[in-house]
Amino acid sequence: MAFSAEFDRYPLTGRFLAGRLRHELTDAEKTELEQLVVRTSTLEDGERLIARGDACEWSTILIDGFVLRTLDSGERRYAVSFHVPGDFVDLHCFALKRLDHNIDCVGRATIGQVPHSAITRVMAERPHLARLFWFSTLLDAAMHREWIMKLEQLTAPKRIAHVFAEIWRRLDMVGLGYPDGFETPLRQTDIAEMCGATAIHTNRALADLRRNGLADFQRGKVRIADRRKLEAYADFDPAYLYSDGALALRRTG
Repeated sequence: MAFSAEFDRYPLTGRFLAGRLRHELTDAEKTELEQLVVRTSTLEDGERLIARGDACEWSTILIDGFVLRTLDSGERRYAVSFHVPGDFVDLHCFALKRLDHNIDCVGRATIGQVPHSAITRVMAERPHLARLFWFSTLLDAAMHREWIMKLEQLTAPKRIAHVFAEIWRRLDMVGLGYPDGFETPLRQTDIAEMCGATAIHTNRALADLRRNGLADFQRGKVRIADRRKLEAYADFDPAYLYSDGALALRRTG
């Protein structure tokens, strides 16, 4: 995929379903999608885009940056998933009107807002594009299921390795990964929240990964010498991402 050309043409939505079903979008649908974004804004690190229970009349596509889905329990925050550029972070709001979780920025993030009235029109007039919106929300559910299973199966170092493997794959899909890893605004505290671990256990787990030559996390940069080794260690199968593997949907050739 000539990704840079695609993003130059559609700077707000050019990463939507990249590496998955973007090839199924017609030029007319891509143009329609781009025009759905009526407002853009940039949010700062730690800013809460949506709080649990907020009434929503719009949905948000992440244009640049990184956000977490989070839940608060007592004095702790738990990160239950993350989003990369090109993701709709809250299409669920269209049906639910209120979320049961929060959407929090990690680092600076640029977002585009789509009114629910526009999505209603898409549902009526562009059923194929509507189906891809539905696919996007079901993809979120697939990733949630994988996270639940891996939290039960894996030790803290392997959970972190699995998160790193997933982030790298998802950034690769949207043209933001590197051959030896990726950059992220995630901090060690965010990684702890993503893996259900304490700060002390997370620090030890990251040290284990570095010592064993699996991943080195330093100041927002994750460097990985051997992707296959990392993914094997984390028992990472990318099929649930619907990009590579048994459930791949990308066009070949």
